[in-house]
Amino acid sequence: MADSKHYVIRGGIEGRERLRVLSRVMHASSMVLVDRLGAHDGLACLDVGCGGGDVTLELARRVAPHGQAVGVDIDETKLEFARHEARQQGVLNAVFERSDIREMPGQPEFDIVYARFVLTHLPDPAGVVRALYARLRPGGRLGVEDVDFSGHFTYPKSAAFSRYHDLYCATVSRRGGDPNIGPRLPLLLKQCGFADVGVSVVQPIATEGEAKLLNPLTMENIAGAVLEDGLATREEIDEVVRELYAFAADPNTVAGVPRVVQSWGRRPLA
Repeated sequence: MADSKHYVIRGGIEGRERLRVLSRVMHASSMVLVDRLGAHDGLACLDVGCGGGDVTLELARRVAPHGQAVGVDIDETKLEFARHEARQQGVLNAVFERSDIREMPGQPEFDIVYARFVLTHLPDPAGVVRALYARLRPGGRLGVEDVDFSGHFTYPKSAAFSRYHDLYCATVSRRGGDPNIGPRLPLLLKQCGFADVGVSVVQPIATEGEAKLLNPLTMENIAGAVLEDGLATREEIDEVVRELYAFAADPNTVAGVPRVVQSWGRRPLA
């Protein structure tokens, strides 16, 4: 949901393909969080920064046939993919809108609000959490999950991974975000008025498969921002990407996503 000035990872078709991989890798753990939110028939759900709509479609299935899931994002290309996939899959109760949560009217019309990997990119995450609170009906539930890059690792250690890690964190920080926002989430929710706040940590890692591809894919997708900020040359970026793909292809190495903190809470009834 961050505007293009702040958002580090590119959008469009290439960004959507990375999100497909990310969604598959995160599916099991994200659905545990969705289950905590108690989605069932008849509820109204909002997926903030929905990207290609993978979680929006899952929410829509859970609240069908009488409920609805609304996915919002600022990337119209990804939203078009989401609309197309909703039609392909026959999910008729999912709606996708181009919108920025920071500018949306604050009517409390949703029972569930969800956001994944959004707050890390924003200079005022507390303001966004307050905006999410305002969209919930009394008793409604919020679920957020976001990264803690300080807990990102590989085994064995990799110089290319270390460089990627540093470039990612520097680029996010320079644009006003927080690459280590994950542990802050429970306190953010409490400070913004949520009750019954909970927290959990997940970190999909693997010796083979798509989880290992997220590091080179993400490096490719932040290359434009890294170059724009003058943090590395194109030659260095290409070499880091090449080495990350080679590391991912080695079945004797371990890699995956950064540590991910999930937090959830409820808007009080009064």
